[in-house]
Amino acid sequence: MYQKKREEIEPCPLKYVFNLFGKKWNAWIYCSLVNNPSLRYTELKDILPDITDSALSAALKMFMKNDIIRRTSYDEIPPRVEYSLTDKGRSAVPFLQGLCNWSSSYNSGNPKYQMTHC
Repeated sequence: MYQKKREEIEPCPLKYVFNLFGKKWNAWIYCSLVNNPSLRYTELKDILPDITDSALSAALKMFMKNDIIRRTSYDEIPPRVEYSLTDKGRSAVPFLQGLCNWSSSYNSGNPKYQMTHC
């Protein structure tokens, strides 16, 4: 008899969190936006020089789809677009700061991190 996978039977709320922040670049992008009120695409690329355009673009789209960041377009020449945290995105700061503190406490060998240094 066929039995559904466990995650389909009992969805785990942490899966949503890990999908948002657990991918390779997502935490770094998020922390960059926590530390800066708004950033342009090129400024994000300067902060994260090793990220590919496709990885940055995909992460930004995923964050926008989940209402973590907003994209603001300005009617200027040349066109200007800025990314910033939404209220929902800012509401995750204390939670993620707690994870940083927890990691610092139990991950000896790494310096203590604060959200401003993630």
